[in-house]
Amino acid sequence: MEYVQIMGINDPLFPKMHKLMQDVFPAEEVLEYSLWEGPLQDPTIRMFVAVEDGEVVGATEYRFYPDRKLSMTDFTLIGKEGLGVGPFLAKKRHEDLMHLSFENGIELIGVFAEIYDPYRAERHDFGGLQAMNPFVRREVLAHLGFKKLDFTYVHPSWTNEGDAVTELDFCFLPFADLESIPGAEIADFLKMYYAILSEKPKAWQDMITHLEAAGEVKLLAL
Repeated sequence: MEYVQIMGINDPLFPKMHKLMQDVFPAEEVLEYSLWEGPLQDPTIRMFVAVEDGEVVGATEYRFYPDRKLSMTDFTLIGKEGLGVGPFLAKKRHEDLMHLSFENGIELIGVFAEIYDPYRAERHDFGGLQAMNPFVRREVLAHLGFKKLDFTYVHPSWTNEGDAVTELDFCFLPFADLESIPGAEIADFLKMYYAILSEKPKAWQDMITHLEAAGEVKLLAL
């Protein structure tokens, strides 16, 4: 299995990756095809696909912010079961982040991620693959060391229509011995991360205001 980076929408692997996203994720989680052109030119964005016999069988996208000493996992997709795609992507992603940290002379503080709460998520099929079931994914991320940040999370829809998505938790994988993160730092990160979306729901704005005044936000078990 190969770990292949996608650098733009003209890469022949990109339409296969985008189709996989559409098959697995709900529409509000999938950025429109042509709108990927700009983000994939962003040096902080890393998109890789798992390729087996010329077929895209999985994908992951994540951000690396050396100035903040932080990363953010955008998504992990498994397109075929029984190949070990999930462990392969997790291992390769971690190796890449450690290599980037070494190149930039930093120690990464940790990795943010949005994680579905299966008790609030309306959909559990996610492409009909058990590996993508929210219950399974949450347990896997818990085993990787992710913790839930103790606040009510609102995610602005990637359709950019100002809708609020409330089925997710905002989580963090600490690489240091941390029990909390300042709310103002979380708010600052989210404002930067979602700057590309012009339309954000009022609930998201209220969440940011709450975080900015929250003090320390605890890391809880998933």
